[in-house]
Formats: sequence, C-alpha cells, structure tokens
Amino acid sequence: MIWQPNPTCTTNPPVIDARRRRVTQWIAAVPLLTGLPGMPAETAAQRKRAIPHSGELLPVIGLGTYVVFDVTPNAPEMADLRQALKTFVAGGGSVVDSSPMYGRAEARVGELAAGLGLHPSLFLATKVWTSGRQSGIDQMQASLRLLRAQRIDLMQVHNLLDLATHLQTLRAWKRDGKIRYLGVTHYHTGAYPELERLLKTRDFDFAQFNYSLAEREAEARLLSVAAETGTAVIINRPFAHGELFGRVKGKALPAWAAEFDCDSWAQFFLKYIVAHPAVTCVIPGTGKARHMTDNLKAGSGRLPDERLRKRMVELILGF
Repeated sequence: MIWQPNPTCTTNPPVIDARRRRVTQWIAAVPLLTGLPGMPAETAAQRKRAIPHSGELLPVIGLGTYVVFDVTPNAPEMADLRQALKTFVAGGGSVVDSSPMYGRAEARVGELAAGLGLHPSLFLATKVWTSGRQSGIDQMQASLRLLRAQRIDLMQVHNLLDLATHLQTLRAWKRDGKIRYLGVTHYHTGAYPELERLLKTRDFDFAQFNYSLAEREAEARLLSVAAETGTAVIINRPFAHGELFGRVKGKALPAWAAEFDCDSWAQFFLKYIVAHPAVTCVIPGTGKARHMTDNLKAGSGRLPDERLRKRMVELILGF
C-alpha cells in the first residue's frame, strides 16, 4: 500500500520523517560544496549549519567571551565591547558562549545585549561549573539573571564537572522550557575518551571542545563520533590560545588562500575549522569590532576542500 497524504492526519509515517531529515541534512550541507573547484562563492551572508536534534540553523561563526568580556561595568573596554557585539549581530552572528568561570563575562553580555536590544537576535550559551545539585541550580539561576534572559538557549556542563548530578537538573529544566538545549564541554585532548563515551549515549544536543590547525586531535575520532550520533559541535580555542598567530607573525598569507575567499590569517584558521562538516559553530573571542568583522568573513564565501586543507596543515607545520 502506498501512503497518501491525509489532511486530517497530524503525523507522518516514520519513512516520510526520515526522508525529510535526510533532505534537511543535505540542504544544510550544500554550502560545503562551495569549497570545491568550479563552484561559485557564497554571498556575504553567514553560512549556517543545522543542529541535528532539531534542524534549527546556527551561523557558523559565534563569539566566545572568555577573558575579553571579563571587565567592570565602567571599564574603558566597554565601548569596544558594545561596538563589537553590534558588529557581530549586524554581520549575521548569533551564538554567544559564556560561563560563570569567566568572571564578569555573563553580566557584561547581559548588560550590553539589553542596552542594545539584541536579546531576540542572540543564541545564548553558558555553563554550569560547580559541584552539588543545589549549587548547580543556584548558579544557573544566577546565569539567567546576569544574562538578563528568560531562558538559556544552551546550558552546558563545564569541563564535565559533577555531570551526573547536573544532568538530572538539566533534563528537568529542558522539559520546563528554562533551557532549550543541553551539552557538555571540555578544552583539552585528555577528555576526549570520556566525551566520546558521553556522545554515544545520545543524551546531549551539543558538545564543545578544542580544535584548530595547532590542535587537530579531534579529527582522529571525536568529530566523526559527533556526526554519527547527531551531536552539534561548538569549537573552542580556534586559535590555540593565540599560538597560531605567533607562528605566522611576520609571514605573508599564501596567494592560494584566495581559492577559498580568504584574505587574513584569522580567516585562514577559522575556515579550516568550519570546513569540517561535523562542526556546527566556532567561537573565537574578541572585543574589537575590526577583529569581529574579520572573523565573520570566515563564515561566508568558499571553504577549502580536502586538498587545500592538507596544504593548510603542511604550511602551518612548516612554520
């Protein structure tokens, strides 16, 4: 029997839903083809990737707040941060990642977003970073207050600290609509085996971990496991805590970077990451509008194909 649409039916057969998911995933992957020879470049619009568990699209270039947003309310840097956040949203960005670990960063994000009227445009991600059930609840409630948000788009267990305890709370908060997605984070390769095990449980919408041209260990297994389990990936430390800029200091960008619409070292580093199809979003941190503009350019235009990515690795290893 061939299934026919029924206007009175509110659900579709599993096979139709499966086909729709495959089509949605294919559409989300189409921008990757712009990195192949002969394919046209994208417009200046931010490339977006789908969150596998929902299909919601996120811009591939986000914003990390570690260090740069940890300032006092009246600090001279506030003017730069205000302009940087305006530039970020105007350029199509939405994912802003923070943590209680980052000092005053959550408060500054909330203050600036409220003052600029940007909350509707932002995808707010933060973390719980403490031990104990009530301590976790108190900290997450503080994050809501500091970010001046009614709910958090993504709450992550920072560095897997007291994960089992927080996971129970996060599931309840997700059911109650206090958070939309839940995830786990870490920042070094020693945590990869545990992250891999956790992803295979399929309990998490997101995983955040380090990956860059200087720290490529995630390519061995973790990125492929994320893809296999339908876990969205946020990449931290995209510049290896500044190490990559140190390597290329005084060196000219290679002419062949133009093959993937790249005209700065920051874009070079970020496009290498974004070109991996398992990556949903990367979160470089900056408090300067000019650097923000530069970073955002990595989210548009062509991406390097595998031939060019290998050449990028060889170049950086040679420095």
